[in-house]
Amino acid sequence: MDPVIDAPTRQRVARSILVNGPSTAAALAERLNLTPAAVRRHLDHLVEEGAVEARDQRPAGHRGRGRPAKVFALTEHGRDGFEAQYDDLAAEAIRFLAETVGPAAVKAFAERRASFIEERFPQVAAEHPEATPAEVLAMVFTDEGYAASVRQLPVVGEQLCQQHCPVSHVAHEFPQLCEAETEAIGRVLGTHVQRLATIAHGDGVCTTCIPATPSTDREKEQVTS
Repeated sequence: MDPVIDAPTRQRVARSILVNGPSTAAALAERLNLTPAAVRRHLDHLVEEGAVEARDQRPAGHRGRGRPAKVFALTEHGRDGFEAQYDDLAAEAIRFLAETVGPAAVKAFAERRASFIEERFPQVAAEHPEATPAEVLAMVFTDEGYAASVRQLPVVGEQLCQQHCPVSHVAHEFPQLCEAETEAIGRVLGTHVQRLATIAHGDGVCTTCIPATPSTDREKEQVTS
């Protein structure tokens, strides 16, 4: 097939990994309604380009016999294809701020940038009364380009997953951006939350653990009763 004609499908494969996180070839084939052979061909091309890398799948629960399936994750180069940010300029500007004004100015800038979380949360919550607070947060982050979702964790609570971070390159040098987001999440939820992984530091997805609360448990019981 002509590579130019084939490019849109390859882009769909890459975008599916961006939105859904590291994925197996089988999961991608099912998600995109493609044959496994077609997906593997696109993945081989993306790996060759340096846009995607194969990783060993982390074991979860019982594992069957045989070699575990590989998962494919976007590399930093692969994420660049989805970025429309002036990362170098932004990093240079924050670096100048740190050098001329000081670390407090960088922290203040990070807090101002994360203010969208507290500003948007009440409105989105009012528009979606059926959603849990974590699900509302996912909507807020998705609107800002983070491709966020919520995963339920037995006993622990919920996990906010951000498959994309529009400022990951800058946050690698200035973790204050991640810290300000985490603190804002904690404030809107009224509880302590913990960042477990970040794209800025090489993880495939940003994850924030949101502990279960008695009120959340009661709400779930009401929904299921």
